[in-house]
Amino acid sequence: MAGIEFGVFDWIDRNSTPLGELYSQRLNLLERADRAGYHRYHLAEHHATPLGMAPSPSVFLAAAARQTQRIRLGPLVYLLPLYEPLRLIEEICMLDHLSGGRFELGVGRGVSPYELGAFGVDPANTQSQFDEALEVLVQGLTSSHLNFAGEHYQYNNVPMALQPAQSPYPPLWYPTHNPTKIAYAARHGYHYVGLGPAFVLKEAVDEYRHQWQSHQGDAGRLNAHVDKPLMGAMRQVFVADTDAEAEAMARSAHADWYRSITKLWHDHDDHSVDHLFSWDLGVQGGTILFGSPATVRGQVDKLLEESGCNYFIGSFAWGSLPMSASERSLELFAEHVMPHYAS
Repeated sequence: MAGIEFGVFDWIDRNSTPLGELYSQRLNLLERADRAGYHRYHLAEHHATPLGMAPSPSVFLAAAARQTQRIRLGPLVYLLPLYEPLRLIEEICMLDHLSGGRFELGVGRGVSPYELGAFGVDPANTQSQFDEALEVLVQGLTSSHLNFAGEHYQYNNVPMALQPAQSPYPPLWYPTHNPTKIAYAARHGYHYVGLGPAFVLKEAVDEYRHQWQSHQGDAGRLNAHVDKPLMGAMRQVFVADTDAEAEAMARSAHADWYRSITKLWHDHDDHSVDHLFSWDLGVQGGTILFGSPATVRGQVDKLLEESGCNYFIGSFAWGSLPMSASERSLELFAEHVMPHYAS
């Protein structure tokens, strides 16, 4: 399993730390990830919930771009129905240049009807908004003038004063667990990220590879400029000196993270997602990895072998984990796990 790449995922979920200090801590953690050799940093976008204290990913990523040197940076994902596409084009171009061409562009529709509803967006209409917004982004990032006439967006000969640093535009990412959307992602060659147990990811990765190989020669593929698509698995991770120490700290921190990720749903008396984020299901399905360095390396081995993924994304700071513990966890993972997969 040589040649596996490693990234970092972040919600920046709220804890007892003052908000300004929380941002500083995350930027410092990102600096450590940069020095330790992680390939990418992916930032979630969430609204009206303690799960996401970076509801504007561009703002945080602009700071991250100036505080790092090598690690690639991007949202996972921009919720396209919540953006004015012309404004987003300009932000993407700025971030690509501020980062020295290290920007990665994740796009999606949004999974929480309550977050979308806060903006007056009907979840039933987001597919058409997403499709149009993405078409506008691609045209705006590759043209001198923007012309578009759609149901949701209209532009007439708008000069594109900014262009991205990367040509034709930054690599595209599309996370999903929907089988029809996996086929869509593969046909266009998006980098793909999945959740769930290894056997679920295995089905998705097999379908992705089949579709990607079948459509390599198609015209109009949105990520055709990427030669090797990444098929990733995202996991919560906590590494400590011993299995017992890791389990005790991870279990306690997870309880706080669970309250954050379910709060907006619970505020609407909706418990339909509770089981998806439970500790027991996470441990059973291998979506939460914890233990000594040797134990976690074995867990990663098992995940990669059973899923067929070629990219691992670890979330190292979540819930009430002390930042010092998250920093050490990230560094233990880089020192004892990542070298095992060096090409």
